[in-house]
Amino acid sequence: MALKDILVHLDNGARSGVRLEVAAALARRHGAHLTGLGVIDLPSVDFFYGSAMPFAGTGPEEVVERMRADAIAVVAPVEAAFHERMRAEGLDSEWRLVEGHLPAVVALHARYADLTVLGQSNRYAPQENVGIDAMVANTIMTSGRPVLGVPFAGSFPAVGSRVLVAWNATREAARAVNDALPLLETASLVTVVAVNPKHGIAGHGDVPAADIVLHLARHGVRAEAAHTVAHDIADGEALLSYAADIGADLIVAGAYGHSRAREMVFGGVTQTLLSEMTVPVFLAH
Repeated sequence: MALKDILVHLDNGARSGVRLEVAAALARRHGAHLTGLGVIDLPSVDFFYGSAMPFAGTGPEEVVERMRADAIAVVAPVEAAFHERMRAEGLDSEWRLVEGHLPAVVALHARYADLTVLGQSNRYAPQENVGIDAMVANTIMTSGRPVLGVPFAGSFPAVGSRVLVAWNATREAARAVNDALPLLETASLVTVVAVNPKHGIAGHGDVPAADIVLHLARHGVRAEAAHTVAHDIADGEALLSYAADIGADLIVAGAYGHSRAREMVFGGVTQTLLSEMTVPVFLAH
């Protein structure tokens, strides 16, 4: 198992270059093909029919065409920066510019990649967040592939050297561990942590995280099992705190063990990681 196809979503936002840096470093380390994806998300012509057109003498088709031209012009420097970086890195790569609904387009293209690199929405720059949360959640839930979320702040020159794996013995956690094997195999430190573990056959076993560590050892991954009890804070916050304590540069976790709607209303580990991440987070559902 290896990462051979990596997809990264790029736009004209301030963090696009950071995502490209993370994706390029992973592609270089794993000898993977890197695809840069730009998306032009335009309203349909039908949107303008029956509305009060502010453009005197301009039909809906002309309005959409003008918006398309403007969007292409905006993304042109992003494409140029991608090609320049790929030439400098000497990576096998391609650029795709696709028109369509952002969440649906990214999820579709993610199905043909081993890993998709996406950005976290920036709560301090709401103008840059249009469609971002929906894009990340939809890609996790519908692509059948893992997502690497990159925080909206900070730089990450090394991703996957010191990895924290969140383990709760669920299907989603097992899927995340399996999908992350190419990264775990090249890590210098892998810690598998169970937060508030349940003992017994229906939970984490008699020794929390020991069984999955043994499984990883058979794949050549040297991992250590750990557990923490933190009843006074949410599990997601406990994971982020533990990651900071061990200096992790990557968190691996299963995504949306509960329904996404429930997590949005009541909170959950996935929602906490997506909103509060301080290091890149690898998520699989």
